[in-house]
Amino acid sequence: MLDNQAARHDRAIETPNHAPSQWRVLAILSALMGFASISTDTYLPAMPAMARALKADAGDVDFTISAYLIGFSFGQLFWGAVSDRYGRRLPVAAGLVLFIIGSAGCALSAGVWTIIFWRVVQALGACASVVLSRAMVRDLYEGPRAAQMLSTLIAIMAIAPLLGPILGGEIEVFAGWRAIFWGLVGVGLVTLAALFTLPETLPAPRRQTASLCGAFGRYGQLLKNRKILGYAGAGAFFYAGMYAYIAGTPFAFITYHHVPAEAYGLLFGAGILGIVVTNILNTRLVLRFGIDRILMGGALAAALAGLALALTAFTDWGGLWGLFAPLVLFVSVAGFIVANSIAGAMADFPDQAGEVSALVGAIQYGAGIAGSGLVGAFADGTPWPMGWVIAFAGVGSLVCARLVAGAAFARPEERTKERCPASTGATASNPASSAYNQRDNEA
Repeated sequence: MLDNQAARHDRAIETPNHAPSQWRVLAILSALMGFASISTDTYLPAMPAMARALKADAGDVDFTISAYLIGFSFGQLFWGAVSDRYGRRLPVAAGLVLFIIGSAGCALSAGVWTIIFWRVVQALGACASVVLSRAMVRDLYEGPRAAQMLSTLIAIMAIAPLLGPILGGEIEVFAGWRAIFWGLVGVGLVTLAALFTLPETLPAPRRQTASLCGAFGRYGQLLKNRKILGYAGAGAFFYAGMYAYIAGTPFAFITYHHVPAEAYGLLFGAGILGIVVTNILNTRLVLRFGIDRILMGGALAAALAGLALALTAFTDWGGLWGLFAPLVLFVSVAGFIVANSIAGAMADFPDQAGEVSALVGAIQYGAGIAGSGLVGAFADGTPWPMGWVIAFAGVGSLVCARLVAGAAFARPEERTKERCPASTGATASNPASSAYNQRDNEA
């Protein structure tokens, strides 16, 4: 009986009349994608205060980020396989419940290692929202159109990391750092309620029928694909640099350069504004120039910014602003790297979108573990460890982008035709995507 009800529901959402508003879908998917940012960015200004309250050093508090990334990285592999078999919405709901529990655990913790444990739980839940929101985009769009929609989502959800550190700094000043985690509990509850207004995007006929135990074997097969490795590597090295930035800037700005905690969010927000701008530009440029060309240009800019940062971090040239300028440039090119690397990896695997999204996410956030962990392990009270990690990450992203850029010099219209045979960007095997795209085109 339940199977019959599920089948009727799937048939219903495949009908254009049942397609929800394009803007409502964008808003909910943006909120889901934002969980990676709000889970960490909001408490960044409170990290020095947490270290003092918990009698921990900077390196230990930095590991709260690394622990989160461990859970986030490995959890994606589980949720990706589950969603390809059972659909997207139920796994996201289960993940949000875990996120709420983990956030409450962090708020009640009495020691830094207890927080580290609950951060892993929090991440295991949050990653379901992020990885499956990307798979939902692939359910509905493909090729450059998918990259365009991912950029749109990232630009919208960038409000979270833009406001997160600012709100976190104010909350820490007026209510203490524990109140930040209670706020995340509230965010999780609101998002869970909104999720149930979004219909399932993966109809039953397109779901995987193989056992979940075989999912890791399928991950092994995907890892043999050179294009997936190239795209995932370009994003992974960049994520290593991004999380080195996240782990290193609170101490580089607040402790080393004596920036007030409540002002940290303003400096952090400059990079987020850059991300918004480049994602908006990407939505306009990717259909014209193709995924690979934009990815290559972004990786080149990241490499140059990283090398400049390493120089200023080592010499202290320019003081705070000498450090700030290359950091903002590095972070800003996320709009040209993240969405294109994900869309490029998923382009040829519409029926394994959950697994490919999970695999790419696991590789990227695994690299984030390395980036933030290296900053914590080599912390010496100066910005230098952050500087050299970001420089290495930028160069690595450029090398990986080059692996898949051989076709980037083909004519853009030929690449668009090759990757996106349907002019609207709809996925032929999913009629629901036609309804979404029809609404989008009308808008």
